[in-house]
Amino acid sequence: MSVELTTRETCAVLMLNRPEALNALSVAVLRQIDEALETVAKSRARALIITGAGNKAFCAGADIKEFRHQAMLDSKARTELGQATFAKLDRLPIASIAVINGYAFGGGLELALASTFRLALPNAKLGQPEIKLGTIPGYGGTQRLPRLIGEARALELILTGRTVEAEAARIGLVNRIVEGDAVEAGLAFAREFTGYSLPVLALARAAVQRALDLPIHEGLKVEADLSTLSFQTRDADEGAAAFTQKRKARFVDA
Repeated sequence: MSVELTTRETCAVLMLNRPEALNALSVAVLRQIDEALETVAKSRARALIITGAGNKAFCAGADIKEFRHQAMLDSKARTELGQATFAKLDRLPIASIAVINGYAFGGGLELALASTFRLALPNAKLGQPEIKLGTIPGYGGTQRLPRLIGEARALELILTGRTVEAEAARIGLVNRIVEGDAVEAGLAFAREFTGYSLPVLALARAAVQRALDLPIHEGLKVEADLSTLSFQTRDADEGAAAFTQKRKARFVDA
């Protein structure tokens, strides 16, 4: 299998395992990712960590050899498959963490963009180089990248196809630069939030995601509704009790 799904601590770990092809995204790999995400959504995992096998690439993008001579309808079907798969990642009920080791180009960067968080090892190289091949991003890059780093920077990266390295954290493309083993770095980051209430974490994510699509007066209404819902949980009662009693909260995800 080119995609391996395992469990570490309380997290699911999705590993792209085509190091000989720099973990490139063939149609078969996209389908395997889709199936893995279905499994994760039904599991008891509290977060998902995504990384690539080997130390050269997180994912170097789409498999160019596969789509070079594709007919137009086949090309559209492949693009729609990539978009649907990454949208499924975006909609997971738990947070996801892409740990970028080496190249994250084209579809590889788009996979990371669909994740909740992005961590980069010092050897990470990120970019949307499709323009150099006479095409444009098709798995969500033109939509998620400007939402993440702003229109001007997104246009610069997409129109020049240039590679981003050390500046990735400064421009907000990644959350942090991390050291060491990719999976261990992902687990360490996940521990910062996986001990909190899963339903409340989901409400917080939903509120922030809606902020990108709504004018602020509408977004504030959504925030009020979701905040009110959070206060109805048993975990909200436990959090308040723990604060009053000066002890660590014991959340039960309800």
